[in-house]
Amino acid sequence: MWRARYSLAAMALSSPRPELLAKLAARLGPHGFTVDPADIEPWTLDWRGRVRGKAVAMLSPADAAETADVVALCAEAGVAIVPQGGNTSMVAGATPPVDASALILSTRRMRAIRSISADDGVAVAEAGVVLADLHAAAAGQGLRFPLSLGSKGSATIGGLISTNAGGTQVLRFGPMRSLVLGIEAVLPDGSLLEGLSALRKDNRGYDLRQLLAGAEGTLGIITAASLRLVPAFGARAVAWAGLGSPRSALGLLRRLEAATGEAVESFELVPDEALALVLAHIPGARSPLAGRHGWHVLIEATAPQGAPDPAEALGGLLAAAIEEGLVEDATIAASEAQAEALWHLRESISEAERIDGVAAKHDVSVPVSAMPGFILSARKQVELAFPGSRVLTFGHLGDGNVHFNVRAPADADDNTWLEAEGEAVSRMVHDLTVAAGGSLSAEHGIGQTKLAEYARLADPARMAAQLAIKSALDPQGIMNPGKLLPRG
Repeated sequence: MWRARYSLAAMALSSPRPELLAKLAARLGPHGFTVDPADIEPWTLDWRGRVRGKAVAMLSPADAAETADVVALCAEAGVAIVPQGGNTSMVAGATPPVDASALILSTRRMRAIRSISADDGVAVAEAGVVLADLHAAAAGQGLRFPLSLGSKGSATIGGLISTNAGGTQVLRFGPMRSLVLGIEAVLPDGSLLEGLSALRKDNRGYDLRQLLAGAEGTLGIITAASLRLVPAFGARAVAWAGLGSPRSALGLLRRLEAATGEAVESFELVPDEALALVLAHIPGARSPLAGRHGWHVLIEATAPQGAPDPAEALGGLLAAAIEEGLVEDATIAASEAQAEALWHLRESISEAERIDGVAAKHDVSVPVSAMPGFILSARKQVELAFPGSRVLTFGHLGDGNVHFNVRAPADADDNTWLEAEGEAVSRMVHDLTVAAGGSLSAEHGIGQTKLAEYARLADPARMAAQLAIKSALDPQGIMNPGKLLPRG
C-alpha cells in the first residue's frame, strides 16, 4: 500500500523549550506573545467544540517580517507551528495537538486591507482580515468580493485561502482558490514568498499560490493575498421555490441558466425537514410559502448597473415553471428585508440542527448530474443500514456539494448513538460518495477529523504526490502536523 511506502516519517519534533520561548517573546513583544493560559485556552478548542488541544504559548506576529522571523526560530529549534485565523475550521484544522508540542501562530493581528484598485479589480488583504470587513471595504469602492458564507463575521482571509473555502456563490465565481491572484507567505524554513503581483498571465512554472491554497497550513503561513474583485451588482432578486424532488430542482436550475446566462449566482437546495427545524428552533423564522413541499430552493440572481432588474425575468421563469408543473409554488422577495429573511432561513439550518441534537456531519461532493440521485439513494441506504436514523441533506446543488448529516433516532440519546455508530455511518457515507465519483471533502477540508478516512480512501498516486510535496517543502514536518496528511 501507498501508506507503507509514502507516509510522512514520524519525525521527533521538539517540545518548546524556555530558550526558544524567550527568543520569541523578545521578537514579538507583549502584544504578539503570550503564555497566559487564560488568553490561549479559547483558541485550543475547535469551532464545533469537539476537539481540544493544548499549547504553552500563542504567537501573534504583526506582519510578514515578524512571521518569517518566528518561523525561522521555530524551524531552527524543530518546534511545530499550528497556523490559525478565525478558528472557524469545521474539521479541527487549526486546533493544536493535545500534547502541547506545537505553538499556535495566530494571524489575527495582520488585519490591514493594504489596497483596493478599481482599475485592476484587486484587493490586497492581509491574512487576518475578517471576510465581512473585506466585503464592506470593497462595497465602499463600488466593488464586491464574491465569496460569502455563514461565518463571514469571524472567518479570516488566510484561513479561507488555506482551506479553499466555498460558500454560496461558487456556482458563478468558484471557490476561494479561483479568487486568489497572488500570495505572500512564509515557508517552513522562514523564507518569505513575495508573490502579491496580481498578474492575469504568469507562466513561470509551478503555481505556488495554487499550491498553498487548500494546503491547510501544512506548507506555509499565508500572510497576505491579492484577491479578485467584481463590480457591485445594480440589482438582485431573491426567490424561494417549493418542488417535489431534487431532480426537479436541477431541471429548474438548468432552465434558469439557459434563460439568464450567468445571472444566477446562488442556488441552494433545502429539504422540508431542514426548513421545519429552522421554523421550530430559530426565533422569528417564518415559512416563505403556504403548504408543505418536499424540497425547496433558494435562488439569487443579480444584474450589473444599468441592466434590467432580474426580478422580472426570474418571476416570469418561475411562473412558467409552475404552469408546467416543474415547480409547485414560489415567491420573490419584494424588499431587501425580505431577501435577507429568505437567506436567514438557509443560513440558520446548521444552528437549528445543532439545537435539535448532534449529528454525524459530512461535507461531500459528487458530479452535479449525479447529485439528485445520490441524495435520494444514499439517504435510503443509510437509513436502512442504521434503523431509526434520520438523514438531512442540503447544500449547493449547482456545484454538487451536499451536506449529508445523519441524526440519531428520535428515541435515542444523541451522544450515545453517535459514539456507537458515528464511525460506521461516516464510513458508509464516504464509501457511497466515492462510488458515485465524488469527494469526502467538498469545502471544509480534511483537518484532523477526516484524516483517517482520507488516508483510507485516497487515490494512491494523488496521496504519494501530496506527501512528496510536503516532504520537499517541510522536511522537518513543523507546519500544522497531524492535519491533512497521514504520518507514519
